[in-house]
Amino acid sequence: MSVMNRLKKTFSGQVGENVDADILDSLKQDHEDVAEMLEKLVESTSAAERNSLLTSIKTALVPHLRAEEKVVYEAVLALKGKEQQTHDEEGYIDHGLGDKMLLSLGKMSNPLSPEFSAGAKVIKELVEHHVEEEEKNIWSDVEDNFSDEQRVAMNRKFLAAKKRVKIPA
Repeated sequence: MSVMNRLKKTFSGQVGENVDADILDSLKQDHEDVAEMLEKLVESTSAAERNSLLTSIKTALVPHLRAEEKVVYEAVLALKGKEQQTHDEEGYIDHGLGDKMLLSLGKMSNPLSPEFSAGAKVIKELVEHHVEEEEKNIWSDVEDNFSDEQRVAMNRKFLAAKKRVKIPA
């Protein structure tokens, strides 16, 4: 099954949603799926493919970001440690920048323009940097402060929250 088809099914709730998984496993899968799409977006030389990929990235990334903030970031923020709060704030800022880049790319009329190519590269690099920091810092906070059972419960909330997110046009 192609990445695009797997993602469409995953994000429509048909596969890839193991409610008994650890939240970090679900997040990791989302990170890998989006990274693969971003790589294709940067490498693509087809306007139609770029438009399709941008739609797929938005469909995958926006629910992930909102659900992650609601479930993971709020749980880590509740720990009240200054270091955890800093990790959370960095994550929120990165998510906001990702939202702005998606909006900016979506407004561009020519997906083959140098501006679009530059924007695609910037969002790819932003997401890569964010994922690297999040997997090191936020995930460490989750592993250190939440039991296996709590992380499975977080995963259930995360998957349910993703389904409730409305994708902006």
